[in-house]
Amino acid sequence: MIVEYLRYTVPEAARADFEKAAAGHHVERAPGRYLVRAPSPFGGIEGFTPEGEPERFETTTPSLYDWAGGREALVRLLTIFYGHVLEDPLLEPVFRTMDPHHAEHVAVWLGEVFGGPPAYTGSHGGHAHMIGRHLGRAITEPQRRRWVSLLLDAADEARLPDDPEFRAAFAGYVEWGSRLAVVFSAPGARPDPHEPVPRWDWPRPPWPTGGA
Repeated sequence: MIVEYLRYTVPEAARADFEKAAAGHHVERAPGRYLVRAPSPFGGIEGFTPEGEPERFETTTPSLYDWAGGREALVRLLTIFYGHVLEDPLLEPVFRTMDPHHAEHVAVWLGEVFGGPPAYTGSHGGHAHMIGRHLGRAITEPQRRRWVSLLLDAADEARLPDDPEFRAAFAGYVEWGSRLAVVFSAPGARPDPHEPVPRWDWPRPPWPTGGA
């Protein structure tokens, strides 16, 4: 696969529009500057002009989404997970009214986070919608820990890859994302709805063990 990197310098007044237009792509930020990574051919961010020509690199490293097994594996994971959630006395009150398709929707979110299709941005309202699902819920630390524990167990039950690199990336996102959910759900929280869906990538361990 050929990957392109494009650099943008964006005035402060246009940054919200740029980040909205760049939603669904891997974006690294510095003050006023952005580095966008996308599979080639990539036409750039609509309405904005990059600095110079794109840099192109060939990579054979699969995305976390592909390594996990794609949409089918993530739906299997989340279906198992939410089945256990509804049987858990600590988490069941939080999720008892969830939509029957909730597991599939979260699988779409996790797929985009792990480098798959930007379908949550395109069809489910993006990061702003995910934030809205947490506002005012006052998630507690014990609930967060149970959520993490059940999801890591569900990864085993769903037969997700168990190599150290993938599981480190998976656990890292689950820990990071669940802690943000606690922050976003706190009384009076006002998270930025313009943030794009995050993109999570492979960790960089001291030495490879055959994962990525």
